[in-house]
Amino acid sequence: MADRGADEPSSRTGSPDGESRVSEDRWSLHQRLAIRELIDTEVSYLHMLQLCALDIRSRLKQLPQGDLDVLFSNIDDIIKVNSRFLQDLQGTDAMEEKQVQLIGNLFLEFQEELERVYKVYCANYDQALLLVESYRREPELQREIQAIIEAVVPQAGPSGLSFLLVIPLQRITKYPLLLQKILENTLPDASAYSVLQRATSALQDVNTNINEYKRRKEVASKYTKVEQLTLRERLARINTHTLSKKTTRLSQLLKQEAGLVLRTEDKEFDDLEERFHWVSLCVTELKNNVAAYLDNLEAFLRFRPQQYDLDMPAGPVGQYCNLARDLQLQAFPEFKRRLEDLVGQPLSSLAKALAGPQNLIKKRLDKLLDFERLEEKLLEEGSVTYEEEEARHTYQALNSLLVAELPQFNQLAVQWLGQILGTFMALQRDLAKQVLQRAESSLAQLPHHHLSEPAFRKLVEDTLGQTGHQLRSFQENFEKVLTPPTVQPLLPGAERQVQALLTKYGPGKLYQVTSNTSGSKTLDLSLPRGQIVALLQNKDTKGNSSRWLVDTGGHRGYVPAGKLEPYQIVPREEKLRVQAGPHEDSRHPTPEPTPALVASVPAGTQVVAMYPFVARNSHEVSLQAGQPVTVLEAPDKKGNPEWSLVEVAGRRGYVPSSFLARAPSPAPWGWSLPS
Repeated sequence: MADRGADEPSSRTGSPDGESRVSEDRWSLHQRLAIRELIDTEVSYLHMLQLCALDIRSRLKQLPQGDLDVLFSNIDDIIKVNSRFLQDLQGTDAMEEKQVQLIGNLFLEFQEELERVYKVYCANYDQALLLVESYRREPELQREIQAIIEAVVPQAGPSGLSFLLVIPLQRITKYPLLLQKILENTLPDASAYSVLQRATSALQDVNTNINEYKRRKEVASKYTKVEQLTLRERLARINTHTLSKKTTRLSQLLKQEAGLVLRTEDKEFDDLEERFHWVSLCVTELKNNVAAYLDNLEAFLRFRPQQYDLDMPAGPVGQYCNLARDLQLQAFPEFKRRLEDLVGQPLSSLAKALAGPQNLIKKRLDKLLDFERLEEKLLEEGSVTYEEEEARHTYQALNSLLVAELPQFNQLAVQWLGQILGTFMALQRDLAKQVLQRAESSLAQLPHHHLSEPAFRKLVEDTLGQTGHQLRSFQENFEKVLTPPTVQPLLPGAERQVQALLTKYGPGKLYQVTSNTSGSKTLDLSLPRGQIVALLQNKDTKGNSSRWLVDTGGHRGYVPAGKLEPYQIVPREEKLRVQAGPHEDSRHPTPEPTPALVASVPAGTQVVAMYPFVARNSHEVSLQAGQPVTVLEAPDKKGNPEWSLVEVAGRRGYVPSSFLARAPSPAPWGWSLPS
């Protein structure tokens, strides 16, 4: 009471010094209370985060890990940042005179870290709320979750998870308010005033940036969804609005191509997009190569030579069979399984992760065309509609998000790709190590294991050389006993066509079709066996050497290369002599008479087949060399003398007239049918 009485005269006197001192004390008191509120609420906030991350998350065992990752997002990162922030904040208590300035500097120091961790949490918050809503539709699960939360955080009440999940959002938005309260109780002429102003403005910018990032993510999530729609579903989505929008974009694009309007240049984004497409190409190529590698490995595992009877003596062969069996049943299947798990599946996941950015980049181009058109309208008319302003903001959000996150995505994708390649090489090394370990005991039993490497190489080279010589000798002997290939007869009336192709392209370009071809692709030709064609190019437009471009004399197209063989130009008499293959008797070296060819003979005339003929359709009949043939009609029904209607072994059909010959009268030296 004495103190209060002593103060009263001073206040009543109204002296300037006394009023100033009272005012400063009041400001100082409110300032300390605002600082204390900041520190105390930070302690409570961090304690609540730790309860969420440690106690509640660990007790929600009935929820899958994927749900927990969505619900609590990056709460561990927030705890790390805020723990350091609180430690430094409490450290300012020891420096009371400079505490306000230190607090302002502390917020400026943590500005970027706070924005980095909180924008991720805020962007995932809506998805977490969707999960919470889905739990409410399952009463039993909701009761279990609510019981766990009330046991740890009773003040959560019926809100449960929603109460906990919103706490980080509330905290980051409250920082500018707490700083503003300290600023309001700081004298304008104080040295800490300007620092507090910058800190307050910085935390307001943090919240603005977080909201903008959240909006960008919402736009991105809308366009990253890759929907598998049928043609009917796509057509059902077409309406006058979409048609108008697409037509406008196409018009804008055509104007740019024609140089009527300028195209927006964005060197930064173009570089990022090129890098992304390069990464995408690498992922696609590696995925295809690994798939082909797995297919070849599967084919390799199906071939098991050690199971066949090689009809070779035991010893090294038996050791090889045992080693091969061991590798086929254990080492290679295990390698294949690990390759699929550690390389194939991660590559597929990486390829799926590329789909979202690819769709965003495509959408950005569409929105850029809208943006450029609206910018022109804004310059001409000075205003745009609300919907058009939203379209402008959509492009800006997409572009900002891609420019901000594509570098990180590209870097992560390259790192992911490098790890996959490293894993692939490690698996190869493990396989080689296993094969060598399993082969050591077998190698020690081989007869040449004591030889040095140079001596063993010399032994192998000598053996291979000797074996190669034996193979060449066998090939030469084999070719001597082979029957010469039969010359495929020309189709009726083909002489003029062959002569025209020969004149135009020369003999080196002529090929003959060895079997009927049926064109199944565009520009493929359907040709009969025996057709003569001229080769124009030994590959198609894609570089495929299995399809050759040919000219039939009337049409050009592709045929399988395996059904073509070079055509040998043989004079008519020589061709007949070669195909008929007359026997030469060393005991009777006298020449044989040439049989008279069938040109026009009376019906019912008996002739013989000079050489074999294979029927190509139901109107023709097959012949064997030397087979008796009855000619029914020498020219065909159209009067073509090159074809004859015959009867052979009870079957009727057409055969080439040049394949038939009259049997001459017996001569003193004798005459035998070709065989």
